[in-house]
Amino acid sequence: MTLSEAFLWPGTKVCERLGVDPEGEAALIRWMVNTFVYLVVSLIIVFLIMA
Repeated sequence: MTLSEAFLWPGTKVCERLGVDPEGEAALIRWMVNTFVYLVVSLIIVFLIMA
């Protein structure tokens, strides 16, 4: 597994669960899921540092 595949893993799994091809037109779904996942992770880290 390459580093890029590791970063895209959450969105890829969601696309597979929905039954769509993460490499095709549904790549925007993968992008959106990855954005939400990493936004939440980043905000948790920031809140822990600020507390």
